[in-house]
Amino acid sequence: MCCLKCCSLRALFLLMLCRSIQIPEAEAKGEILPPTIQKVIKGYNKYLRPFFDNGPVSVGMSLDIASIDTISEINMDYTATIFLRQRWTDERLCFDGNKSLSLDGRLVEMLWVPDTFIVDSKKSFLHDITVENRLIRIYPNGTVLYALRITTTVACSMDLTKYPMDKQMCTLQLESWGYNVNDVMFYWTRGNDSVRGLDTLRLAQYTVEDHFTSVSEAVYETGHYPKLVFHFELKRNILYFILETYVPSILLVVLSWVSFWISQSSVPARICIGVTTVLTMTTLMMGARTSLPNANCFIKAIDVYLGICFSFIFGALLEYAVAHFCTLHRLSSKELPKDEEAEEERNGVLAAVANSCSAPDNANKIDSNKSSKTSIDGKKERSKHNGCSSPMSVMKRLFCIFDCFHVKNPYHIDNYARFSFPLSFIIINVFYWVYYLYL
Repeated sequence: MCCLKCCSLRALFLLMLCRSIQIPEAEAKGEILPPTIQKVIKGYNKYLRPFFDNGPVSVGMSLDIASIDTISEINMDYTATIFLRQRWTDERLCFDGNKSLSLDGRLVEMLWVPDTFIVDSKKSFLHDITVENRLIRIYPNGTVLYALRITTTVACSMDLTKYPMDKQMCTLQLESWGYNVNDVMFYWTRGNDSVRGLDTLRLAQYTVEDHFTSVSEAVYETGHYPKLVFHFELKRNILYFILETYVPSILLVVLSWVSFWISQSSVPARICIGVTTVLTMTTLMMGARTSLPNANCFIKAIDVYLGICFSFIFGALLEYAVAHFCTLHRLSSKELPKDEEAEEERNGVLAAVANSCSAPDNANKIDSNKSSKTSIDGKKERSKHNGCSSPMSVMKRLFCIFDCFHVKNPYHIDNYARFSFPLSFIIINVFYWVYYLYL
């Protein structure tokens, strides 16, 4: 019985304590607000925008770029931390005085604020350590300053055809979600100077070359909405890729040329150099593509260069195969030397052509004797003789041209390769760098 009375007394005591602690919501708000704000907030409706019946409200914006953390070519986006500041005038918040009032960010729930959102944002969050990073400041004329610290990941469409000598133009777009141009108007507070922080920004692979702002409208099925766009151009730093990809690939190509100075009889040495450089180049090509999107629509500049280097390395390996085959074919041949054989072949062909031309010649001579060797037949005879000699001259010229490409000694193939491979590689490099850097 005593225990039951004790429990009831404790419950009654706790109930009275709770009632004494509870404060009505309106009374609580009145206690945390200064008298000036209490007077201003009294009768304020946060669900109605300023100038509800007197045209659109103008919202000025400015940005501070705190950092650009990552720029991903695979996902085609960038992650940035920004300070977004919005200013507008609310005639319902005017008060007497000459000083602004800075309020706790948690009081933003008591005021009307623009419904601004970041277009093309994949993921965003508001910093809340140690408290939510928001600022509300009210001026005597009713101007409201609302500042936020946001980290957002925004999509950026990239053209990688000139990678890694490319320039990317990315944007940060701000729009109103629910208010159209008849309700809200956006503008940059200081034009191009409304965005700051890029001049002192340091990025790992990029340099910010240019940036500017613009004002436009977003057209959707539900209407026209105000839109602000911040454009910035990023230029990739190529030095890293020169040291990481271009220099190793050039050295591999030069290494493949070492086989031209090794004797053709050293088969293991030359095959080892050729196969090793081909495999190493293949590994280098695969490593260069791991940080890039697997898109067939992009034929990147680095892919073109690696393909050129791979072609030269593979060509050096094929060169030895051709030279070795020609050498074995020459040693196994027991017929006449190639020079005499080729000369006889040319003489045989020319003799056949001459015989085929002489047959109609003799017939023409017989016909001309029967007709008393008239001047008309003489002219025909000379013209036919000239027509027969012209194919012979053409055949001689063709044989001379083919003879220029004929390798009399297979050991000279390496001599030709020592000159042609480096010269061709230098010429292609000149065209490559001029096209991708200046065109």
